Amino acid sequence: MIIDLPATTTSQVNSKLVHLREQGGANTIGRVLTLVIVTDDSEKTEDVIDAANYASREHPCRVIVVARGAKKASPRLDAQIRVGGDAGASEVIVLRLYGPLAGEGASCVIPLLLPDAPIVAWWPFEAPTVPAKDPIGRLATRRITDAAAERSPTRSLEARAKGYEPGDTDLAWTRLTLWRALLSAALELPPYEKVTAATVSGEADSPSAELLAAWLSARLKLPAKRLKAKEGPGIVSVTLERKSGTIEIHRPDGSVGTLSQPTQPERRVALGRRAVRDCIAEELRRLDPDEIYEQALKALGKVDRGGRGTTARKPAEPKKVKAGTGA
Repeated sequence: MIIDLPATTTSQVNSKLVHLREQGGANTIGRVLTLVIVTDDSEKTEDVIDAANYASREHPCRVIVVARGAKKASPRLDAQIRVGGDAGASEVIVLRLYGPLAGEGASCVIPLLLPDAPIVAWWPFEAPTVPAKDPIGRLATRRITDAAAERSPTRSLEARAKGYEPGDTDLAWTRLTLWRALLSAALELPPYEKVTAATVSGEADSPSAELLAAWLSARLKLPAKRLKAKEGPGIVSVTLERKSGTIEIHRPDGSVGTLSQPTQPERRVALGRRAVRDCIAEELRRLDPDEIYEQALKALGKVDRGGRGTTARKPAEPKKVKAGTGA
């Protein structure tokens, strides 16, 4: 059910929520958190809401969407409440702010927050330089950004490193979960030798490739090489060199990778590029600071970007990947 409240106030929105709860039996007892999404009022807003609805099936929550409209318009708040089948396992409140109100998102959000529930802020597109200092970021225990969706992904990561505060995370990091798990598992098998060189090859503007190289630099205590792949989406290959031979994960098509290890047959592994909704669902599983992400950010300066070539083999014809995916 979708209820529109044009030219309204937050008090009226709250009153309507109480009325719906009394009338339909919907309640907030099962809501585990409040997810505040900050974006501009555009067609992409619906895609973001769909991702939040998908994640809410695993994490029932109240979703508050702050959609900033034209700043030169007269001050107005248009609200929309979605419950039932239109809101997954959550209740969605869309606040469209116009005029001077476009910069007052935090003031409009505060009256609608669930009491005694953690607050997670998510910027699906352009994010503040320092999320923790943003008015909405100050309210949140977790702050989620997405460098891949910004105009300059690598510069965004540099800004995140300079302004990092405990509770910050980025979906470019979340997209690396499968890569990190495979590489860690490969190194846990004998022979237990020190890695002497590490190389990550991928798209020039892939923030996930940058973070993966930084993570390897931090964990292996060596400057991992970051190379530009000639073809292939996202991360194309990772190689770890040891005395006994080379461990390589090669994924030319953004879907299926090949794991090569000394003395073992090649194995094909599922390494599809992850959708935003899957990444958000994963991030909402933990509300404590991510120390490993912090270490990776700090190690961005240790990555060796001096290479001119690429270690990636010539890939097959890359498959088309839907927008909003990465790594």
